[in-house]
Amino acid sequence: MEYIKIRFGKNLGEMHSRLQRTLDEMFRRVNPMLVLPEQVWRPQIDIYETLQEIIIVGETSGVQKEDLEVELDQNAVRISGTRRGIPHVPGMRYHLAEIAYGSFERILLLPVPINPEEVTASYTNGFLKITMRKRQQDLVHRVPIEGSPC
Repeated sequence: MEYIKIRFGKNLGEMHSRLQRTLDEMFRRVNPMLVLPEQVWRPQIDIYETLQEIIIVGETSGVQKEDLEVELDQNAVRISGTRRGIPHVPGMRYHLAEIAYGSFERILLLPVPINPEEVTASYTNGFLKITMRKRQQDLVHRVPIEGSPC
């Protein structure tokens, strides 16, 4: 799967994230019921690297492993899933609603190309961990030149 990388400027993702959090908090304070329907939420993600690997850790508590999906190519990773809400009980009334439920999708551009054949994923205690082997770029491949001597 190929991803199209579009950049419009620096830190747009960070600005969008801050704006979204501000709007969510504003609506949550006005009326918690405004944010209860199925919504898009963004689990927190860490990306770090070692000499040989890129590691992604996502906080996805409350999501069943069966409801998570990871897709990747050598330059990007797509993580998606659904956190299901608690069943609605007749007469139930919220006094505080801070937990986001619903679907999410994150497409993360990787800092270096990875080898898609050497990837592992695990899910423990609400954390999704994806470990990807970096593609070796410093290997020189010599190409033999065929032909008869002059």
